[in-house]
Amino acid sequence: MGKRIRVQRRGRDSQTFQASSHKRVAPAKYPKPPRAALKNVVKGQILQLLHDPGRGSPLAHIELEGNEAYYSVVPEGVYEGQSIELGAKASVKVGNVIPLGEIPEGTMICNVELSPGDGGSLARSSGSYATVSSHTAEGTVVKLPSGKTRYVNDLCLATVGVVSGAGRTEKPYLKAGRRFHWMKAKGHKYPRTRGRAMIAAVHPFGSGRRGGRKVTTVSHGAPPGKKVGLIGAKGAGKKRK
Repeated sequence: MGKRIRVQRRGRDSQTFQASSHKRVAPAKYPKPPRAALKNVVKGQILQLLHDPGRGSPLAHIELEGNEAYYSVVPEGVYEGQSIELGAKASVKVGNVIPLGEIPEGTMICNVELSPGDGGSLARSSGSYATVSSHTAEGTVVKLPSGKTRYVNDLCLATVGVVSGAGRTEKPYLKAGRRFHWMKAKGHKYPRTRGRAMIAAVHPFGSGRRGGRKVTTVSHGAPPGKKVGLIGAKGAGKKRK
């Protein structure tokens, strides 16, 4: 009898693959000032730039007028002690937070809210940015890092600039220990063994026998011991036009 496979051991009560989230500084979210304040300008200052474990870019500790503070991802070019502005009347300068409806077309932005007040959802990873394509009656057309475009509410906040840490993924790890600690900070399993390399008792894809391969697509309702491979795939093979 084999042991439980990897997806079974990743249960809710298991600490085997849990990320060490207790070391993290804070979530990167915009504050929720009154909408009347957003129509003007709220000034603030970047107090500190921090490293947040498990995050690809640094984290900025920002304090606004009235002693309200929040944490946000860091655009390229900002520094500790820099003054920033938040609101519709803020100038289009790197680090400032402005509603999408007030940002000129062609501006590179990051940490974009998907709905007003959610704190920031899009273009937050290191080196990523979105672009304001156009303003319409339905909302602002934003070109995402994936190349797709979508309409976003004009009241959604966004930070001017590109998220710092570009090129982070291009640096080689050089040794397995560094990759192990990076994976551990994110709660990932490393090293990760292929299912085909295992025996049949410990994985559905196990054994070295090649004849009569199993179908690797499984349904969303499959049990954890069987839910491996192409989960919920519509079909296998080459798409025909």
